[in-house]
Amino acid sequence: SCYPQKVTLNEYATFQLERIKKWLNSKLICVTNIGGKSMNEHRNLNLRDEILSSIANRNVTASIIADDEGVISETDTAADEAKGLGLVIDSILGVGSLVKIGDEVARFSGSPKQIAMAEEVLLGIIAKPSGIATAVSRFIEKAGHKPQIVCGAWKKMPPSQKETIRRAVKVGGGAFRITQEPFVYLDKNIIEMLGGIRLSLSAVSMLTGYVKVVQIKGRYHDIAQEACEAVHHGAAIIFIDTGLKEDIHRVSIALVGLGLRSRVKIAFGGNIRLAEIDELKTMDIDILDIGRSIVDAPLLDMRLEVACISDT
Repeated sequence: SCYPQKVTLNEYATFQLERIKKWLNSKLICVTNIGGKSMNEHRNLNLRDEILSSIANRNVTASIIADDEGVISETDTAADEAKGLGLVIDSILGVGSLVKIGDEVARFSGSPKQIAMAEEVLLGIIAKPSGIATAVSRFIEKAGHKPQIVCGAWKKMPPSQKETIRRAVKVGGGAFRITQEPFVYLDKNIIEMLGGIRLSLSAVSMLTGYVKVVQIKGRYHDIAQEACEAVHHGAAIIFIDTGLKEDIHRVSIALVGLGLRSRVKIAFGGNIRLAEIDELKTMDIDILDIGRSIVDAPLLDMRLEVACISDT
């Protein structure tokens, strides 16, 4: 027998586990996808090399084709990545280009393996940011000249994605900040910690070169009263962050009644959808902050197609 003659229960369990591991390693086959890694001792084996070995010396030309209409973003980043993969770029659309279904976004050539990797890498770089840029452009088209469309929801996204989302918002024609001037944003939590709207604005009153932006939600007083309090104490932008359209009307009437409306811009936000813009643009709003409808916009669908294969 291969079993030890005298063992403790723990030693016997360890012995059996080692036998099972050896058996599994002897039977384990490489189960992976084309872009994955082996699960056994051949972890560094790239299956593309095996699958494409018979045509490894050929040259392949491929195109990225748009399957949606919209605004293209991040093609500059994709071009850098394509060069890093060793691809030769024949053509690629510039950032901000408009595409229709069937338009060619990019064309490049390389080895079969490089083309296979390009499909996995380049589409992901372009498609989602282009979807965001497209969503922004549609909101702006719907809104017309007023209100201004901004998207501050990039702050809620993972750090690795924030810069890409900001660029996409800008490519779509929007702004990713509520004002382009230097500003101090007093959100609900800052206001809570400082003891209210008046005390919060007093705490930043020495910052004379900064626009004061105050988020109001009707937590301390009636929301119209909060708006007036904020303007009285130096707010240049009030952000009605309730998503309730009736709050816009109440705030506007209160500010106009006290002669304060000309001193402040009114921003509004709260899960705004594209279908609401026709109504909202008739209301007394200067800025619309669009969140999920932009950052959660569907990707601008596209695909990679092999155009031709030739011998090198």
